[in-house]
Amino acid sequence: MRHTLNDIVIVGAGMAGLHAAEALRGNGFDGRITLIGDEPHRPYSRPPLSKEALTGIGMGAAEDGPGPAPLAGHRALRLRDDDAVDALGLDLRLGRRATGLDTRRRRVTLTGTGGTAEEVGYDGLIVASGARARRPDTGLDGVHVLRTLDDAEAVRAALAPGGHAVVVGAGFVGAEVAASARAVGMEVTLVEAAATPLTRVVDPRIGRVLTDLHRENGVDVRLGAGVTGFEGHRRVERVRLADGTTIEASLVVAGVGVHLNTEWLRGSGVDLLADGSVACDEYAAASVPDVYAAGDLANWPHPRYGGRIRLEHWTNASEQAEAAARNLLAGRGRTPFAPVPYFWSDQYGMKVQLLGQGAPADRVAFVHGRPEDRKFVAFLGRGGLLTGILGLRSTPRTMRYRPLLERPTPWEEALAAAGGGR
Repeated sequence: MRHTLNDIVIVGAGMAGLHAAEALRGNGFDGRITLIGDEPHRPYSRPPLSKEALTGIGMGAAEDGPGPAPLAGHRALRLRDDDAVDALGLDLRLGRRATGLDTRRRRVTLTGTGGTAEEVGYDGLIVASGARARRPDTGLDGVHVLRTLDDAEAVRAALAPGGHAVVVGAGFVGAEVAASARAVGMEVTLVEAAATPLTRVVDPRIGRVLTDLHRENGVDVRLGAGVTGFEGHRRVERVRLADGTTIEASLVVAGVGVHLNTEWLRGSGVDLLADGSVACDEYAAASVPDVYAAGDLANWPHPRYGGRIRLEHWTNASEQAEAAARNLLAGRGRTPFAPVPYFWSDQYGMKVQLLGQGAPADRVAFVHGRPEDRKFVAFLGRGGLLTGILGLRSTPRTMRYRPLLERPTPWEEALAAAGGGR
């Protein structure tokens, strides 16, 4: 017999957590919702942290006055106004970290900043505790990561025209930080251990175009270059590479992956995979009753990509949270979660958009525009099917082809839909 849902706990007060709460209310749940977040801030938007929050472009003044102010005061970073969050009637537990889960007693253990532990009971649980940035092994000042609002505050304070920023890791966050540092007048070196940027996200043929984009904007791109250490007296002064060379640096920002915030689930009966992600089924349900997961840490089988996937995308966090909330309430009337993954990035005033999966790919076709013009739509395929669409400065055309990824579309059929490709 199913447990009656009167109290639902959401662990994680970011994009996924807030959307889960909104979806619960939107689907008629009028019981108690406890929203737990380890940061002291109300839910905020992470994508601007590596862009507008660093440069100030498009941010406007903080609501409490002109001039530089704490980023937490900027409406541009808020996911919702306070009134909208308050209207949800949530029991907000901010500045508290989940440290344990007892699925037999249905209790989440929390620890606050003072170290005091407490328990919160639940009938249903949505795990949306996300991830934290992987930090370089150094105690030198001036070496940063960029994941939270507080991280962005620290990086913003360190950006200085005429300084030299070294960005370690050419993923989307690293690429955006490099572009932001150039926008404020810094010299920038972008260091990536792989042969092309974004190797886990896009085919190398696309990665090479993005490399050229950085170089055209004055970034010194070092590919196939591993970082072995950081040098300096108290504060970073140089970055040491595997080949023995060093790069002068007044600021370092490392974007070298994440740790999933799932340690608190160990021993609870919730199945975790080797990378620490939560093993979900096609409904976003975990391995124990009435526990669902959403966002960066959820790993589930996707019917169109030949196995399990895990996505660290803003759009996925919101869509999967809504699906998890809906399915938690639905009981037997659940629906599988099978979205078209979507991600975007803004660099040097250009928008990069990716639908579906960009890698691995055994076929790439530029169906509109040309890479050399820095304006194109590219189709990416694998195993005779269209698997991804990437656009640069081509938003309407890119989004036009989204329906092709909502079903298994043969490669030749996709090319015909785009007019034959090139």
